[in-house]
Amino acid sequence: MGMNFSRKLPIPKEIKEQFPIDAKVVSVKENKDKELRDIFTGASDKFVLIIGPCSADNEDSVIDYVTRLAKVQEQVKDKIMIVPRIYTNKPRTTGEGYMGMVHQPDPEKKEDLIGGIISVRKLHARAVNESGLICADEMLYPENGRYLDDILGYCAIGARSVEDQQHRLVASGLTIPVGMKNPTSGDISVMLNSIKAAQVPHTFIYRGWDVTTTGNDTAHAILRGYVDSDGKSHANYHYEDMIQLFDMYQQRNLLNPALIVDTNHANSGKKPLEQIRIAKEILHSCRHSDDIKSMVKGLMIESYIEDGAQKIGEGVYGKSITDPCLGWEKSERLILDLADLL
Repeated sequence: MGMNFSRKLPIPKEIKEQFPIDAKVVSVKENKDKELRDIFTGASDKFVLIIGPCSADNEDSVIDYVTRLAKVQEQVKDKIMIVPRIYTNKPRTTGEGYMGMVHQPDPEKKEDLIGGIISVRKLHARAVNESGLICADEMLYPENGRYLDDILGYCAIGARSVEDQQHRLVASGLTIPVGMKNPTSGDISVMLNSIKAAQVPHTFIYRGWDVTTTGNDTAHAILRGYVDSDGKSHANYHYEDMIQLFDMYQQRNLLNPALIVDTNHANSGKKPLEQIRIAKEILHSCRHSDDIKSMVKGLMIESYIEDGAQKIGEGVYGKSITDPCLGWEKSERLILDLADLL
């Protein structure tokens, strides 16, 4: 066979029993879940910032970063809800490169999936405990969601996964907001089909069970730009793009029309400093259109302690080992500027 079954992994229930969350994490999640849901349903007019490293590669530097965010959150809490981006699964276009903490708890060592699952759970629980914020991760592997569902506050479906049936069905069973990115081709109808699928109930096979979901009424759009057939990046965060999405939302009659704009990836051409300009342009569009303002719930920003990116093994503390990020000083200034503009 072309597949070797090395060892059976612990089921989520076993991991949760071995590494339980404490009362503080339970309380933070309950309160912050409601705050975030109110934003996506329109009950609150706060703005969401899903902000953090391209990949969570080191527990200490990620916790350092998240606790810095918690201090800034206190300064902007009347206008902005910060959701730290702690991405522990990384999709790779060619299947090569660092695939996240769930694969390699230590990026300089070989794969350790049991160690990865444990490290991911510990990291997310520690982040909530020490920051008082709920965090975001990407659903790269739908089967892994149960390892974190008692901790996680927000989930994103990536551009390469958004057409996958299992991702859509599992999203319909989550009780937290799930963002559906437009696919790498830029086809907005594919993203909207995913949102529709996630918003309605389903019955399907999941982790060996016959499961039924209730539908997720806070499944929503993420515009992240796209790449054409020649490999050239194109942005889709401009005023005209958002008006088009608003119109398409109305035609489809989806629940709680909402949009998060990803300021990096193809929208910035992976030039992280452009995120500052892009974020402010989006707020400018919100001021000029009530329709856009009602739909745009926030931004997704790639940010870490140090500007840019490094190769694995270079050892610069708080610097991304995947896509380049906006450094801390610029990120803090951007958050405060956005609060002033809201």
